[in-house]
Amino acid sequence: MRALLQRVRRASVRVEDEVVGAIESGLCVFVAATHGDDEAAARRLADKTWNLRVFPDADGAMNEPVAAVGGEILVVSQFTLYGDTRKGRRPSWVAAAPPETAEPLVDAYVSALNALGATVATGRFRATMAVELVNDGPVTVLVEG
Repeated sequence: MRALLQRVRRASVRVEDEVVGAIESGLCVFVAATHGDDEAAARRLADKTWNLRVFPDADGAMNEPVAAVGGEILVVSQFTLYGDTRKGRRPSWVAAAPPETAEPLVDAYVSALNALGATVATGRFRATMAVELVNDGPVTVLVEG
């Protein structure tokens, strides 16, 4: 699995005119699954997300995880994280898991974050979503798990 984590001051996701997920300070996580991923991969990625030290400590150094700062997490499924742009001008999506495989893995990732103690909001799988966020830092990290 792959996740793009952005430290945010706030983030939300809309489907049509409805806000389906919103958070204040924390992480906006775009997540995707590839072929061969399983629930163990989802749990590893959740643990890495929850414990990745990308928030400032008292001295301003990035030494604190979202777990320590009381941050929330907005999870948005995004198969395009597995886009391959090495050839031509149109990305290939063959590395992305098909929706019927990816959706339960994204759900497992969210469940694993909840089990760790995270407050999690989500987008809507397979929907066209409008994501709004205020990146804090900016801090953006690509994580594979």
